[in-house]
Amino acid sequence: DEFISSPPRKTVRFGGTLPEILLKYEKGDTTDFELLKHQLSDPDIKDAQLISWLHEFRASVAYLTKELEQLVNILLKLPWLRRSREVVEEYLGFLGNLVSAQTVHLRPCLRMIVSQFVPPRITIREDGVDISDSDDDDENVSENFNTCHRALQTVARYVPSTPQFLMPILVEFFPFINKSERTLECYVHNLLRVTVYLPTLRLQILELIIEKLLKLDVSTPQQDIEDAEEAANNSASEEKSTEVGLFDMEEDEDRKGDKIVCASVERMAHPLAERLDILMTILFSYIKDVCHVDGKLDISNTKDLYRDLVSVFDKLILPTHASCHVQYFMFYICSFKLGLAEAFLDHLWKKLQDPNNPSVIRQTAGSYIGSFLARAKFIPIVTVKACLDLLVNWLHKYIDNQDTGANAYCDVALHGPFYSTCQAVFYTLIFRHKQLLDGNLRKGLSYLQSLNFERIVMCQLNPLKICIPSVVNLFAAITRKYQLVFCYTIIERNNRQFIPVVRSGTGGDLVQTCTNPLDSFFPFDPYILKRSKKTIDPMYQFWEELSAEDLEDLKKPIKKGSSEDEDDDFLKGETPQNDGVVGIAPNSYESTTRSPVSSIGSPADCYVPYPL
Repeated sequence: DEFISSPPRKTVRFGGTLPEILLKYEKGDTTDFELLKHQLSDPDIKDAQLISWLHEFRASVAYLTKELEQLVNILLKLPWLRRSREVVEEYLGFLGNLVSAQTVHLRPCLRMIVSQFVPPRITIREDGVDISDSDDDDENVSENFNTCHRALQTVARYVPSTPQFLMPILVEFFPFINKSERTLECYVHNLLRVTVYLPTLRLQILELIIEKLLKLDVSTPQQDIEDAEEAANNSASEEKSTEVGLFDMEEDEDRKGDKIVCASVERMAHPLAERLDILMTILFSYIKDVCHVDGKLDISNTKDLYRDLVSVFDKLILPTHASCHVQYFMFYICSFKLGLAEAFLDHLWKKLQDPNNPSVIRQTAGSYIGSFLARAKFIPIVTVKACLDLLVNWLHKYIDNQDTGANAYCDVALHGPFYSTCQAVFYTLIFRHKQLLDGNLRKGLSYLQSLNFERIVMCQLNPLKICIPSVVNLFAAITRKYQLVFCYTIIERNNRQFIPVVRSGTGGDLVQTCTNPLDSFFPFDPYILKRSKKTIDPMYQFWEELSAEDLEDLKKPIKKGSSEDEDDDFLKGETPQNDGVVGIAPNSYESTTRSPVSSIGSPADCYVPYPL
């Protein structure tokens, strides 16, 4: 009974109260001050002792001026996150008192919090081998991150100017792209959490994250990723891998064994692609969570986020050549509502037609329009037709202005946006012609004839000479089948005029043919990152390889005078006497002078022997 009723034993400490120690220090007596620093730096300091000191510091923040920066730094280095709940609460109270009384310590406090945005022990990759630190306790990491965000919110509540001091620190602490997947994953996740309670920083944080993602993206060309996957598959066939992926993705399989196999299969073989895949998955999840409240699309939130993402797109994505995956954040948010997709197309259209924009930006905008119209399943055919009308009308006006003047000749430097727009129209027609003709065939044909492709193809600017051969040849085959325009005479003439570039190399003369003078690319070529592609695939229009029937069908022009109730006969058509054979020959037009990534991707290069 005496033991139970007795007060708890006091913790051992040296010197007087904190104010006394600090006053002595000001007068030159540093003995107790050094003892205090020693106690606080002791890794074995007990929770009760730490709480006692923090309680005194909370009441004495007025003494913690710039001159005591060394002592404050010791306090900020305390391992408070891995202490008891009582210590955490006391420490949060101390932080709030400190920054409100002494804003001079705001930056060190913010740096301390942001430094905790990555796990203390991480996976290390050495010579391609993962070395995991067994002390990394995932259960506590999530709780620690929650506490860090509480601390940041506490500081922001006491100091309204926190965001402007925080942003440079977030930039400074962003891990290098060669850090482990776990480190990058945690840091990006925590950055996106900051945007929830500090919305004024959202645009800057999105810019920061997407800039880093772009660096990863351009560092991993699609061909490198595919080569790494092929090499991994070859080695896996020899020795079955049992490595489990970082994320436990949701699987349909009931058996755990199946889940492990699937998780393993979902890892990217290329290490940078693996990091990019994880971060894109996080970005897609963030976009979905912001735009949906209780499972329903919130129009206001979605519009606000769309504006921020378009701003980032203009600043970072549009000027970046041949990125493969990062631009899909626009593809994804536009899938939520048709109005967003139309707004994005309108935004790109304004970029394309504005002569004040640099030519390269206008050309890239054209590439985005064509690729978006071709690949986005969620864009209805009525919107495709509206865009084709705009693009084709602009092309005809451009021809009106340029086809008879001094510049009426084939030159990419002079007419880059024109050629890019032609390619966008051709590419869209290749993917969408079946839908344009679906239902009412005569009406669809009448619409395509109204676009007057013949004038575009036959003009002095000669777009068929500049556009990528795979696009030109499929466009020629389709327009020939429906008797819209006969391109082969021009293609043959262009080929005769084409002069190959001959260079001397160590292995003798090397003939290089530049088949992509526009240096164009299709921004929404197939998405190949295994995890995050699950988000994109349901809304993505894949290129359907042409079957033997399709090839046979393409070479047959339609009968003139077909009516709507003769659709079957129309599709069968008649074969002209001197008919060519349409065949797929991948890489028929490949060149070493092409873009860094596979510009064509799909559809594959199509080789068309021209009719005699």
